[in-house]
Amino acid sequence: MKPITLKYKSQAVAKLYFIGALALFLGQIVFGITLGLQYLIGDLMFPAIPFNIARMVHTNLLIVWLLMGFMGSAYFLVPEEAETELYSPLLAKILFWVFLGAGALTILGYLLVPYATLAEMTGNNLLATMGREFLEQPLPTKLGIVVVALAFLFNISMTVLKGRKTAITLVLLMGLWGLALMFLFSFVNPSNLVRDKMYWWFVVHLWVEGTWELILGALLAFVLIKTTGVDREVIDKWLYLIVTMALVTGILGTGHHFFFIGLPGYWHWVGSVFSALEPIPFFMMTLFAFNMVQRRKREHPNQAAVLWAVGCAVMGFLGAGVWGFLHTLSPVNYYTHGSQITAAHGHLAFYGAYVLVVIAMISYAMPLLRGREANSRRAQSVEMWSFWIMTIGMGVMVLALTGAGILQVWLQRMPTEGAMSFMATQDQLRFFYWLRMAGGVMFLLGLLTYLASFFVGPGRAEDEALHESAQQNGALPRAA
Repeated sequence: MKPITLKYKSQAVAKLYFIGALALFLGQIVFGITLGLQYLIGDLMFPAIPFNIARMVHTNLLIVWLLMGFMGSAYFLVPEEAETELYSPLLAKILFWVFLGAGALTILGYLLVPYATLAEMTGNNLLATMGREFLEQPLPTKLGIVVVALAFLFNISMTVLKGRKTAITLVLLMGLWGLALMFLFSFVNPSNLVRDKMYWWFVVHLWVEGTWELILGALLAFVLIKTTGVDREVIDKWLYLIVTMALVTGILGTGHHFFFIGLPGYWHWVGSVFSALEPIPFFMMTLFAFNMVQRRKREHPNQAAVLWAVGCAVMGFLGAGVWGFLHTLSPVNYYTHGSQITAAHGHLAFYGAYVLVVIAMISYAMPLLRGREANSRRAQSVEMWSFWIMTIGMGVMVLALTGAGILQVWLQRMPTEGAMSFMATQDQLRFFYWLRMAGGVMFLLGLLTYLASFFVGPGRAEDEALHESAQQNGALPRAA
């Protein structure tokens, strides 16, 4: 491919974040495989890595690497959209190492120190914030996340303010600022259990079904503009429509978590109605992606990035939309809440909506950060294979978890008499858990294939064509 230079030098800081994100992603999947095996071999790695610690590491790595991917994407996207250099590239580099260091120390704390001792050591008695799912981080880590987030937002916001304002940067900033503000509820841990669960969902739900959807929409729009050449005005209209629907359904859709935690009964109606509408913005994203690709004005050399972007729209709709709708209505959720159906929805939604959009950004940006418009056709072929291996692996996992969830509900939740106990039910699900393991191993192989694509050069024929092109352009001397 033709060598190029970055339009804005400060975009180069994104490379650090992308490499860090992919390394943490690999760690997350390794711990996920460990968890899957612990479902089948109960004392595996006990007492060195108990199930609750492995699960904490798995979910925390997911959050950290996605946040790191969002930050890297913003650092690449914003200078180009704002048509100006990043406000402070040095601050961006410092924040990366601070964030990575804090994350690594936290994971080591989980693995090496008993959780109760870790809470005692890190001041949890001063402000109790630990012990809640996804928000297990010690107080110093939570404070560090706030500092890193605010400094990052300062850097990005100042860049936007001094440059061109676009719909993409506006929506991205709304999502990023919303993400940071919602995280502040993680410091609120009231003694009243109902209020505690409400504030917890303000973080968890209003992240993944609120502010993160704005970030998703902005990143997807950016990749599609760059790879299809469709007029910005067309994409902007789609983006505003999707964001409006995502906010309306996402905010009121929080009610589907309020069904059975002690809040008034009207939440059964509010949560059911607006949760049933939540698939609409994801379906609109699918139409949006296919529409933009069909209307493209150029065949971009980076077709792998196009595949990741379109795959994100489709899998996001299936995971967050279809699998979310399966158990979001109050009468259905009464039986399925907290079952393996929830796990199926969570895995496919995170993969489809957020993992794939970050990989789409990395797939588009990394060749540019390495001095070329796109990877070689051979490298892109490997990358596309990785998409299909990961996606099929995730599909196997999700179908296995869905089957396990249906059987779990049938045996444990629905019978009015003679219902199986939780542990007896788990024994009946082992076939599905083995299938899930097969899907998880396949997903890991797909991820390793994706990482390998970064080290694949052009094939012999393509290399000779590139050499000839370089000679014709005067970049290389002709043979005598």
